[in-house]
Amino acid sequence: MADKVYGDFTQEELDWQYNNRERVPNHEEFTSAYKARGDAFAQKAPHVFDLPFGDTPAEVVDVYPAHESDDLAPVLIFFHGGYWFSRHKDDFRYIPAGFAPAGAMVVVVNYALIPDVDMPELIRQCRASVKWTYDNAEEHGGDPNNIYIAGHSAGGHITAMMHATDWADWGVDGKSIKGAMAISGLYDLEPIRLNYMNPTLGFTPEIVNEYSPVHLKPTINAPIIFAVGGAETSEFQRHKDMLMGPWSQAGLSCEQVTVPDLNHFTILEDFSTEGRTLNTRMRELMKLS
Repeated sequence: MADKVYGDFTQEELDWQYNNRERVPNHEEFTSAYKARGDAFAQKAPHVFDLPFGDTPAEVVDVYPAHESDDLAPVLIFFHGGYWFSRHKDDFRYIPAGFAPAGAMVVVVNYALIPDVDMPELIRQCRASVKWTYDNAEEHGGDPNNIYIAGHSAGGHITAMMHATDWADWGVDGKSIKGAMAISGLYDLEPIRLNYMNPTLGFTPEIVNEYSPVHLKPTINAPIIFAVGGAETSEFQRHKDMLMGPWSQAGLSCEQVTVPDLNHFTILEDFSTEGRTLNTRMRELMKLS
């Protein structure tokens, strides 16, 4: 019998829990369709690409102003996934299609990937992108005092980390962040340290302790929604539950949403499409029409 390496999982079982590409063999069909949708949206929607928020080529954002807004628009910052070592903001141009036409300014963040940087630097860059948005939103029609954050997979982890940031150290009023949605997020890095990805990621016990949201306390009092697809693995379900419990006990307003039948890839269509469950819930949180 194979040894258990984490909980009740053998190495093979643990790897299977997190290998979404193996679990969804046609995942490239979804990502290709999403990219085509995003490119088509960007051709007709107002936008500004590749605005720098740091000193390296990877530290750039795309900004999509609200299509119609009489006042300064609420701002949505989106962090992409890819297990911290893959993907690029250009793959996610379809995300604003679900929010800019409804009156939100959308910021899609790019950040340097592991192993070119380590996790502390990756999170520093993401915090810097929030700081840049806070300082520059008004120039693009956004309200710097009405910011929301969302992210998927590794971006869900990043979203939770933004909720555990001392924003005063960054010159950001924490009260300006009004809410968040963490989608299919990873809030305990220990099973990642023990699975097939760690030769690339290089997570140490110290990284796990300092950059797992389950070991941290929320620093801002903004509601957060933990979302997951019903067809995702038990581990992704567990991540949602294991963070919601302690953060709720810490006094934070937490909500969980499980969307039936959606996997790790189709959940992004739900988030970015008007009338779907997560898109509707995010618009409600942002008080969009």
